[in-house]
Amino acid sequence: MPQLAKEISRHVGIPLVRADIGKFSNGETRVEILDSVRGADVFIIQSTCPPVNDNVMELLLTMDALRRASANSINLMVPYFGYAKQDKKKTGREPISAKVMADMMENAGAARLVTIDLHAQQIEGFFDVPVDNLSAIYLFADFFRKKKMENTVVVAPDAGGVKRARDLANTLQASRIAIIDKYRPDWRKADAMNVIGKVEGMNAIIIDDFIDTGGSIVEAVKAVKNHKAEKVWVACTHPVLTEPATERLKQLNDAGEVEGFVFTDTVPIQKEKMLKNYEILSVAPMLADTVERIARGFSLHPYKTNGGKQ
Repeated sequence: MPQLAKEISRHVGIPLVRADIGKFSNGETRVEILDSVRGADVFIIQSTCPPVNDNVMELLLTMDALRRASANSINLMVPYFGYAKQDKKKTGREPISAKVMADMMENAGAARLVTIDLHAQQIEGFFDVPVDNLSAIYLFADFFRKKKMENTVVVAPDAGGVKRARDLANTLQASRIAIIDKYRPDWRKADAMNVIGKVEGMNAIIIDDFIDTGGSIVEAVKAVKNHKAEKVWVACTHPVLTEPATERLKQLNDAGEVEGFVFTDTVPIQKEKMLKNYEILSVAPMLADTVERIARGFSLHPYKTNGGKQ
């Protein structure tokens, strides 16, 4: 994630370590660290987003190179943690892939993990090193405050997102939340069954941690619109947007169902996937503030948009 890393570097005021990362002719990942890191506390910025396995391998090999170059500590900043949905066994014979990820990162030398809006909080327990799970709630709250929206309801697209919805509602000082009763017949498809809570005549903000293929969000938007919500916004931290997400979100736009989509830059969106009503909020100031606090041995507080000050 070179652009996000550059922004964090600019905020911290420390230049990026030069690295040569690419592929050998046989497709294997090649990593070489070009600057000395001996005795340094190193922070690696890498989301394990698509192409997931390539990004994971880059991360692990970079960690190994830094460890062999005598870095004092290796701190992982993984804004989007891949494989997070695979945090438990759903059938009899399948892996707990998030635990495998944790083991690989620790075995490669991670001293700490910093991530944002981890899909399943229990993944923190898969690590034996400190895990800082940051939240993008204050970024979203600041964005919607500037809209000066009234009569607002925050909507969780499923029962698992209730805490996130309540946190945003509390931060916005909006008293109402609603919940989509979602049924998933299998892992490929989610059906929105009902809306629990009042959305009629209200401005609805649907908040989720990520959008993958877009199926759940489409069903959530349809559900709140069917229950006569006035206007609908969609906010999510990680715009993974695997196909057919772009086409699905474009159809919502073309039908006038959504006022806009608000994402962060934890996952870079390719230019061909951008739509005109996407708003991208940068997590660079929040991550830069986290780097400075960790480096100085300060505690981490919920980041607020006034420069991280409380």
